[in-house]
Amino acid sequence: MTESPNRPLLSIIIPAYNEAGRLPLSLEQVEQFVAEQDYTIEVILVDNNSTDETPRIARAFAEKHTYARTLHEPIPGKGAAVRAGLQAGVGDYLFMCDADFSMPVSEIARFMPPAMSGYDVAIASREADGAQRIDEPEYRHLMGRVFNLIVRMLAIPKIQDTQCGFKFFRRDVIEIILPKLSITGWAFDVELLFLALKHGYRIIEVPITWYYMPQSRISPIRDSFEMLIEVLKIRLNWLLGRYKSA
Repeated sequence: MTESPNRPLLSIIIPAYNEAGRLPLSLEQVEQFVAEQDYTIEVILVDNNSTDETPRIARAFAEKHTYARTLHEPIPGKGAAVRAGLQAGVGDYLFMCDADFSMPVSEIARFMPPAMSGYDVAIASREADGAQRIDEPEYRHLMGRVFNLIVRMLAIPKIQDTQCGFKFFRRDVIEIILPKLSITGWAFDVELLFLALKHGYRIIEVPITWYYMPQSRISPIRDSFEMLIEVLKIRLNWLLGRYKSA
C-alpha cells in the first residue's frame, strides 16, 4: 500500500455514547492493533453527549497517544457522531467502528488493500457466507432479519446486513456521499449505502466473527420503529429529488 504524503493511510472512527464500561478494553485493542501495523493510522473518538466518564476516558487516551484525537458531537444520534468523525478523518481510507468492538479489531486488516480489492465500500457482514454470530439471542437475530427485509424492499435490494457497525470507505467515496447525508439516527448506515449504490459504487460484504454484547444501546421496539421511519424518509427523499440537490 502506498500512503499519500502528509496524511495517514487509515482513519479509525469510533462513535461513543455512555461507553465508559466498555471503552477502556476496546481502546486497549485499538492500541495493540495500531502498534502492529506498518502504516500510519489516526484514531478519532467521537463523544455523542455522554453523561458518564466516556469523555474523560477518550481524552486520556488521546493525551497518551499522538495518533488519537477526540471530538464532541452535540447532535444526538449515532449517525450524527459517525458523520462528524468521517468529516474530520483525513486518511486515504476511513473505517467506522462500534465502540464495543463486537468484531475483533484485528479483522480491520481484512478490509485493507491488498486483502480486499476491486471495491469502493467494504462492510462487515454477520450474514455473508463464512460469518459467525457468537452468543446472540434469537430474538435479536430475528429483529435484525426483519429490519433487513424492510431495507431490501424499500432501499437496498441485495445487501444482507446493512446494520453491522463496521464499515470501510475510500476517501473519495466519503467526499462525494457525506454532504448528502441527512439521517442522524440508527438508519444512517442505510442512507449511506443507498447513496453509494445510487452513485454506482461497488459495495462488498466481508464475513466476520461477531460477538453479541449484552449492553447493546438498541431498544428492540423503540429503535426498530424509528429505523423504519428513517428508511421511509430515505426513500421519500430520493423520490422527491432531495439528494440530487445536495
